Parts: sequence; structure tokens; C-alpha cells
Amino acid sequence: QEYLEFRKERSRMLLSRRNQLLLEFSFWNEPRPRQGPNIYELRSYKLKPGTMIEWGNNWARAIKYRQENQEAVGGFFSQIGELYVVHHLWAYRDLQSREETRNAAWRKRGWDENVYYTVPLIRTMESRIMIPLKISPLQ
Repeated sequence: QEYLEFRKERSRMLLSRRNQLLLEFSFWNEPRPRQGPNIYELRSYKLKPGTMIEWGNNWARAIKYRQENQEAVGGFFSQIGELYVVHHLWAYRDLQSREETRNAAWRKRGWDENVYYTVPLIRTMESRIMIPLKISPLQ
């Protein structure tokens, strides 16, 4: 009974909801608990249908340019829900270190080439900055 009342109350607060079942790219680090404080950036890409393999092949090479500072937390792609959606999760100490780390990637020979080949595969992209809750293993 309590659960049914909760669902009824919750439904008045929700404007929309979408679910996805995601799989992890094999070439990314497996997400592990992190010491904080950190902020997290979730970058989401909606790809053109039929381009997931090409995206994965390019990022399998590109990820090496972003491993130096241990900012790569995880890379995932949709299996159920909206398809051809990719999520990259990055950890940074703060917004300043995010900017410095991203700029450093552009100075590495080869990074620009990987970006050049992946940009045409993207329909839309979104970036969200998240701050972990105290109970999160990702601090």
C-alpha cells in the first residue's frame, strides 16, 4: 500500500522519463570508486544509425590520448531504449582542471585526427556537469 501511494505521489512530480540499458565499451576503463572531491562530466552523443562500429573503432584509438590524468571513468552505448546513443563519463577536480585537461588533449599529436573522423558520425551531443552525492562511490 505504501509503495502504491509513493508511485501516485511520484507521478505528480514527473514530467517525463526515459530508460536505457547500456553496455560498456571494452576499451574504456571499468568505472571504479574514486576519491574526491571531483566533478563529473557526462557527455552524450546521438549518432547516425549504422555508425556505432565506426565510432567504437575511432574511440578505441582516441582513448589513449585521455588516459594520462585518469579522467576517463567509463564509456557506454545503448542496447535498449533510444539506440545509437553513446555516453562518456569523465572525472575532474573542478571546472578549471576540466578545461586544462581538454586543452592538453588538443596539443597531443593524433587527437585532432580522431575527432575529425568522429564528428561526422554525430547527430547531437550534450554535456552535463554532475556533483556526486555523499553516498556515491564516485567522489
